[in-house]
Amino acid sequence: MINVAVKIRRVLISVFDKRKIGSFASELAKSGAEIISTGKTALILRKAGIPVTEVSSFTGFPEILQGRVKTLHPKIHGGILYRRGKKEDEEEAKKQGILPIDMVVVNLYPFIEIAGKADAKLEEVIENIDIGGPSLIRAAAKNFEHVAVVVDPDDYEGVAAEMKKSGGFLSAETRKSLMAKAFTRTARYDWNIAKYFGQKNEDFPEFLKMRFERAYDLRYGENPHQRAAAYSQWGQISIFDAKIYSGKQMSFNNFLDADSALGLIREFEGETATVIIKHTNPCGGAIGKTLMESYEKAFQSDPGSAFGSVIAFSKPVDLETAKAIGSRFVDVILAPGYDDDALLILKQKTNRRILDITHLLAMSAPKFVSRHVWGGILYQEYDGIIYDEKRLKCVTKRKPSAYELSALRFAVKFVKHTKSNALVFSTDKQVVGVGAGQMSRIDSCRIGMQKAKMDGFDLSKSVMASDAFIPFPDVIEEIAKEKVKAVLQPGGSLNDNDVISACDKHGIAMLFSGIRHFRH
Repeated sequence: MINVAVKIRRVLISVFDKRKIGSFASELAKSGAEIISTGKTALILRKAGIPVTEVSSFTGFPEILQGRVKTLHPKIHGGILYRRGKKEDEEEAKKQGILPIDMVVVNLYPFIEIAGKADAKLEEVIENIDIGGPSLIRAAAKNFEHVAVVVDPDDYEGVAAEMKKSGGFLSAETRKSLMAKAFTRTARYDWNIAKYFGQKNEDFPEFLKMRFERAYDLRYGENPHQRAAAYSQWGQISIFDAKIYSGKQMSFNNFLDADSALGLIREFEGETATVIIKHTNPCGGAIGKTLMESYEKAFQSDPGSAFGSVIAFSKPVDLETAKAIGSRFVDVILAPGYDDDALLILKQKTNRRILDITHLLAMSAPKFVSRHVWGGILYQEYDGIIYDEKRLKCVTKRKPSAYELSALRFAVKFVKHTKSNALVFSTDKQVVGVGAGQMSRIDSCRIGMQKAKMDGFDLSKSVMASDAFIPFPDVIEEIAKEKVKAVLQPGGSLNDNDVISACDKHGIAMLFSGIRHFRH
């Protein structure tokens, strides 16, 4: 029986993620399939003019316990699990009035998304543990010789096309492929639940278990001669979960830049901000009264480097901002949503990738992060702090003004996300110069100031933040030439006193934060 195509006559649909379900159900109905569905899904299908029988009518038993029990019924699971062509099963199905169900279309409650929220309540987490869904999926997958199981909305189009071409049949090869995906989906789901409730207070266990699944096919890696694929870690929401509205396929480097942009824009919760990333380093950034104002200022930070960049916004993109971006060459845009008219404008550049990061901004930061090295990983706590106000200490004779304090707070958000050695020059609302990734801090300083002056900024109105301690007074002597007002650095150099003296000599205010932000 396993190599025989199966005619799809009756389909059970019960989905939380209702993307594309209307068009898929319409195609199933056109092929002659009877559709059974649970309450909310049935309502959507009925509104779309698709004939549907509710599960409660099919079983003769209502949904109970506020929807906790919907599909857990012998007529449902018997219809899925009985083996067609097996005499004993056929006779019992007939005796019990069980009708065959040939396809199950199910996706699960969003446990990972809910459990990952910083303010998630235990009751809400528990209610998002799906029971009926995994049971349906596993039953249909077990009986894949006779039943098709579809758990991914991205598979709807291919399944519908095959059924249309074959007159309502699905091949054994397709059913087997769908079965494998279904068991992977339920395994991942159960792993996430077990991980959430079974976590021990051991941050660095002797054995560290991580599981990954392929999330995205890549044309190649960092360079065209390197093969590559993207994998997401089970139980974690990642940049691969961002909704992609349009544009070319995301590349290895696009994802690296987009992830850097996501990390930086998360620092501006509650503010109207734009950040611009190039090769994982910020090259522009600003806050403004409107999103368009923040974008224009961020672009002006370094217009040359913004060519072919990745841009992230802290607010949904409106029409005014989309018009400001216009036809500028932007590889990837990330935002927590887009106005419809804004999206139309942004899509006019067909190669531009447009990502929705709404749920990514709502998620709490990971507790730990890892980096792969040859034969292993480095595992550490996530750098989730800017600085501790209680540890902030003015070490110079001149104290920073309120404006300078605000500017330093702004600058350090960017220096935290810049490759070391890193120095960022900014006002209280705009990045004006970035020195990144140099082997000596004085070189980073000179590059940052040179970039600022090339783009027409007056450094005398700026402050500077350093990701690590300033080892020698040479950096202070350089910024004094441009009358930079204030400096924030961790402190901790053997030459701190010399650096402080240089600041005092030039009337520069300097704060020690005690927090280093190396980013390798």
